[in-house]
Amino acid sequence: MTQSTPKQPARRGRIFPELTLSPEELARRKAENEAFHQRCRAIFERVRPEYIENNYGWYVAVEPDSGDYFIDEDIEIAHKKALEKYPNAMHCVFCFNETGATGTI
Repeated sequence: MTQSTPKQPARRGRIFPELTLSPEELARRKAENEAFHQRCRAIFERVRPEYIENNYGWYVAVEPDSGDYFIDEDIEIAHKKALEKYPNAMHCVFCFNETGATGTI
């Protein structure tokens, strides 16, 4: 007769509980991200009327601290242009269309 092995207890919880963020920290990060996005969106809304007619469907990478933006037909190239000039800065990418959204649903 074969012996059955004892069943291991179910392990519950996170793998790294020490890396769990507090609700306050999550709220702070969310607020920072929203403020950053609003700064980028303001620059995009300012330049969109100028470029949407001739560059519809093109992409713009916006770096809000300097106010610079980088336009290209390819999203990857617009992103790389922003990284070349500002390698350590965050930026947002928008599309020259009615909503500014870059992806599809």
